[in-house]
Amino acid sequence: MEIWFNPKCSKCRLAKEALDAAGVDYEIRRYLDEPPTADELSSTLDALGLEPWDVTRMSEPEAAELGLAQRTRERESWIQLLVEHPALLQRPIIVTDDGSAWVARDPDTVQAAVGHARSTG
Repeated sequence: MEIWFNPKCSKCRLAKEALDAAGVDYEIRRYLDEPPTADELSSTLDALGLEPWDVTRMSEPEAAELGLAQRTRERESWIQLLVEHPALLQRPIIVTDDGSAWVARDPDTVQAAVGHARSTG
């Protein structure tokens, strides 16, 4: 299991605490320092059943600077944009060893990821 983690993010810290409390093994990926590749992001989006604009933090000043509200929704160009600007990704994202993924912004979603990891691991 891997958590895409930003230590400045309260939701990331809460998710990490929940993973610690659950006693599951996981790796922390500081995605701002080690952004996902285009292939990793594409497969994670597929696992989430979402498109890149669905996991983009549109309220960030950087999103406004890049004109994302007016940007054409073309999947590959958005994926590349998120690879180049990982701070725009919703967080935290948890990816289990079987490739399943969750945008784990609440305790119930974190627990769903933990339950899935336990049942498949």
